[in-house]
Amino acid sequence: MERLPDHRADIRDFLATRRAKITPEQVGLPTSGRRRVPGLRREEVAVLAGVSTEWYTRLEKGHIAGVSEDVLDAVARALQLDEDERTYLFDLAQAAQPPSRTPRRHKAVDIPPRVQWLLDSMTLSAAFVTNGRLDIVATNALARALFAPLFDSETTDERSRPNFARYWFLDRGAPDFVADWDGALGATVALLRAEAGRYPHDKSLRELIGELSTVSPEFRSRWAAHDVRIHHGGVKEFQHPDAGPLKLVYQPLDLPISPREVHSLTIYTAEPGTPDEDRLKLLASWAATRLEEAEPVGDRDLP
Repeated sequence: MERLPDHRADIRDFLATRRAKITPEQVGLPTSGRRRVPGLRREEVAVLAGVSTEWYTRLEKGHIAGVSEDVLDAVARALQLDEDERTYLFDLAQAAQPPSRTPRRHKAVDIPPRVQWLLDSMTLSAAFVTNGRLDIVATNALARALFAPLFDSETTDERSRPNFARYWFLDRGAPDFVADWDGALGATVALLRAEAGRYPHDKSLRELIGELSTVSPEFRSRWAAHDVRIHHGGVKEFQHPDAGPLKLVYQPLDLPISPREVHSLTIYTAEPGTPDEDRLKLLASWAATRLEEAEPVGDRDLP
């Protein structure tokens, strides 16, 4: 039988890294005296949370099973966790509960036809669906054209779906494709860290994290920071090999397809009336032409 992961290290490191980020001045504590460690001491967090130092020390060592929501809320406030970090802490507490049965590898969830119809209807926006491991599981023609470097990457083969994490960290051309490559790396790791909190027994996720940790020192370093991100969106700039520079607005939306796995619908579009919109429309035209050329003649409407 496979040994289940021990979550105590994740809990310990997450709480310790959050504690190290807060200065006494931020929480109104006196700063006199020399401090041997950055951030708050354990006893200071305990005072702020209204618990004993012994109790908080035990919590930071990973003993979180059975801790009440009120206490977790108090710790979250003391450490000034944002909403994503608070959610992650509660996910870690849930993961610490003994599982009712031995977890198995998640079977890939089939994307319903209605989702593909929805994607295909967005002809002027690049739209795709990802799972929590950042695999692309469905896409429209424009998204396929926009992320052509990812789909054509050596990190994508017949054995694995296109995956943002593998592409950003392992493809040599990735830094040339996106303007803020550093930001892409940080967001990717934070999203995977949040997913690991939600589904700690997901074998495919653990294998992906193990692969990236083994191959990429950059990933190992960022994974150790325990940064978490769940809700995201904003602006991203690309240097597309065909369309040139593109500044696009993107927004992910939760897509409730299956209770077994998280899916997200992400839409990229350009600000109306900008050169970026013109370039995106040109890319959409190319994508539509290529799709039509690839369609079997028998499937077309012939006169």
